Amino acid sequence: MINHLKERLRIEFEKQDRSGIYGYTQRNLAYNSNKIEGSTLTEKQTANLFETGTFMGEDVIFRAKDVEEMTGHFTMFNYMLQTFQEPLTDALIKKYHYKLKAGVFEDLANGYPVGEYKNRKNIVSDIETVLPKDVPDKMNELLQEYEGSSKNLEEIMRYHAVFEKIHPFQDGNGRVGRMLIFKECLRNDIIPLIIENDRKAEYYYCLNEAQHKGEYEKLYQFAKEEQMVYEKQVREFLGLEDDID
Repeated sequence: MINHLKERLRIEFEKQDRSGIYGYTQRNLAYNSNKIEGSTLTEKQTANLFETGTFMGEDVIFRAKDVEEMTGHFTMFNYMLQTFQEPLTDALIKKYHYKLKAGVFEDLANGYPVGEYKNRKNIVSDIETVLPKDVPDKMNELLQEYEGSSKNLEEIMRYHAVFEKIHPFQDGNGRVGRMLIFKECLRNDIIPLIIENDRKAEYYYCLNEAQHKGEYEKLYQFAKEEQMVYEKQVREFLGLEDDID
């Protein structure tokens, strides 16, 4: 089934056919990943922004940053579809970040590095992230360890947990990190997953268990559940029966 999915994503992306699995994935991945980070845009507004570049909003206040990051996420996903077969490297990860953040005025005004690793200390929840001067070495260690692994779903989620603990960028780490999960699943012939905002608390809990205690099983099982949700949608779009591999 994974080959059917990759081929359909390729064809629909090239034709900019937004009525199938490509459009579904774009809208849902962008909405959920940005919502997890506090975006104020609704699912409908996200869909309209993707399909028409506009959305209606009477008596509604929205943040320009939310729109800029949503369109940046669409661009990052498109770039991911063009590069998912490439191995993970510093340069590729930074390019994903650039695609996400290049049009975000607030980040540029704040002097945040776009497409480069962070230059200021940052924090996330109760995690002690890596200092800017140590990020290159820590990312190199993580990439070498990951590339030497079996790259199954469990190893992909392990990579994700460590990546988020390093927190290599000034902002946008979660969205880039979740895009890398999708990319690496495609690269390694694994059905991808979309982490839903409705399960944000559970997602953070599982990440916390992995990052503080080194216990990755809960994060892996969480990923398996989200994978099953996406797989069901894929089968429906591709017209595949449940027993077809």
